Amino acid sequence: MALSHFDDSGKAHMVDVSDKEITSRIAMAEGYVTMTAETLALIKEGRAEKGDVLGIARLAGIMGAKKTADLIPLCHPLPITKVSVALEPDDDLPGVRISATVKTTGKTGVEMEALTAVSTAALTVHDMVKAVQKDMVIGGIKVTLKDGGKSGRFENP
Repeated sequence: MALSHFDDSGKAHMVDVSDKEITSRIAMAEGYVTMTAETLALIKEGRAEKGDVLGIARLAGIMGAKKTADLIPLCHPLPITKVSVALEPDDDLPGVRISATVKTTGKTGVEMEALTAVSTAALTVHDMVKAVQKDMVIGGIKVTLKDGGKSGRFENP
């Protein structure tokens, strides 16, 4: 199977989507940040020195999705029509679970935007509380759903 971001001579290039049909597209992604129960309590109780960790991380995730084409060299700039980012404290991790949904109507999908939203939100959580815990772990970042376009629906449990 050929990789779409390389031409016949092996050079990286932006995929030509000129002839693709415009369709409704959606992608969802998820990930998490693990931390100690004490750090999670600080976040849940709103006692982090830098402020509202979950609220700021949510905004950062939305901004990250909108800036994806500026960060990932071969991504197409897309007219995003919806970005939602949810951050849920989870005592069982312990940590914060993050999910993002991105929608567009266009010629290519928004999987990278959903992944960037989750990644940016996770990095922001880390940044907001790194003063109290330096060994947090960001992980599990993956696409959980993509739909629209020629390849159709993909679900990743």
